[in-house]
Amino acid sequence: MPYEEKKDATVEKAEMNLPAEPNRCYTVQDLATILGVGKKSIYSLLKKNEFRSIQLASGIYRIPKKSFDEWLNRAT
Repeated sequence: MPYEEKKDATVEKAEMNLPAEPNRCYTVQDLATILGVGKKSIYSLLKKNEFRSIQLASGIYRIPKKSFDEWLNRAT
């Protein structure tokens, strides 16, 4: 029986350049990578309040995974 290479979630995250440890929030760059779009598109989604986000004092956004994942499931 030939060997089939199977990817696990850690390998897939490494290929997308995401942290191996589970985080509760995504960054704008994470979402851009996941969706295959530019950061400008993600900022547009944030402006439209498509999913919840937290803007830190430094201006950096964090997007709760649960909120984004629910939005993505509704959109597909």
